[in-house]
Amino acid sequence: MRSGNTGWVSSLLVKPAGPLSGDVQAFGAKNAVLKQMAACLLASGVHHLTNVPAISDVTIMTELLRAVGCEVEVGEHRLTITVPEARDLHPIAPAHLFEAMRASIVVLGPLLARCGEAHMALPGGDDFGQRPINFHTDGLSAMGADFHNDRNSIHATTTRARLRATRITLEYPSHTATDNLLMACVLAEGRSVIDNAAREPEVEDLGRQLIAMGARIEGLGTSRLTIDGVETLSAADHEVIPDRVVAATYLAAGLITGGAVRVIDARADHMEMLLRKIEAMGGVVDVTGPGIVVRGPGRLRGCDVSTLPYPGVATDYKPLLTTMLAVADGVSVVTENLFAGRFRYVDELVRLGSNITTDGHHAMIRGVDHLIGTTVRGSDIRAAAALVLAGLVADGATTVEGLEHVERGYDDFVGRLTSLGARIERLR
Repeated sequence: MRSGNTGWVSSLLVKPAGPLSGDVQAFGAKNAVLKQMAACLLASGVHHLTNVPAISDVTIMTELLRAVGCEVEVGEHRLTITVPEARDLHPIAPAHLFEAMRASIVVLGPLLARCGEAHMALPGGDDFGQRPINFHTDGLSAMGADFHNDRNSIHATTTRARLRATRITLEYPSHTATDNLLMACVLAEGRSVIDNAAREPEVEDLGRQLIAMGARIEGLGTSRLTIDGVETLSAADHEVIPDRVVAATYLAAGLITGGAVRVIDARADHMEMLLRKIEAMGGVVDVTGPGIVVRGPGRLRGCDVSTLPYPGVATDYKPLLTTMLAVADGVSVVTENLFAGRFRYVDELVRLGSNITTDGHHAMIRGVDHLIGTTVRGSDIRAAAALVLAGLVADGATTVEGLEHVERGYDDFVGRLTSLGARIERLR
């Protein structure tokens, strides 16, 4: 897979280099920009997105938008997306684009709202357990969409000129389902309510983009969204919020190495629960600005962590926290409440010498003094990044395979870590 700006990568060779220090930038959030690119489908005209990360998932979404009839110009951390009239959109695209990433599902709502139909392969993406799409399809069905799916694809149509407004109560506050349904509701006929909606900053940021396009939305940042549908929207400009998980990764690099790292565009109001855990582990946090600075102690101390929907500890933070706790002083328990398959990287940390045992959705971590370099493989974006962090403090050299995952979510990951003092070499 090709990254946004760094070419073909298979693995990295990581060697310890002592405490990392310096300033680094996270750039725009992957979990915001992909949905905001899809949101452009809701209005014809020229859209401008800025603070766009140069990552391979953005490249895939760019190709998907082009396949359905848009023009996309890629600049330095910016996109210009020209969307045609609804009659000139093609509500179908090559299967490989949908199969390449999970977020491709978010074109479903916009295409149904604009074109009255959508045909797509089942989405792919990171491998950390089953994530059904029924939250998306059930909500859209309640709005008047008819689905004729098979084992490999989704076929959706509507018989009305516009989707109809409805009240949707999500069984779980799914981030992506909230995004998809919100985008469908803004062009629906009447007032829609989404209860138990996701509260993530990325959902709120999508809502702000939609409002700039002319949508009528109330309740952003809460678990109830009220949307009064409008007949048409207009193209708009939008700046993507910083990526809180990328920011957390660089902060973790400083903490695990006992250094001091500032993420200059990180937002403390988006990361409050994580910052509490960092302080519980002995890190010193400074949010007086700009951005966030953390300073690591001589050795981190253990603490317990449970993942929960926002504003709780995000599941994307967990591989980073588990890696830090693997070399912390004491015993920690990490509980995964969201995705059953998200302990698959633990076996790789054990290969590096950590003492971790799992039981269902719990992991017990007995911190060790040091890790030992070896060859490991990342199974998803955050797991691969966490294994690179482990290599920063392992004795000897660590080869991390599966770096195509990192390229999906991190803008020049190697370059930014190197700028902080890391010793990393690309292996092709």
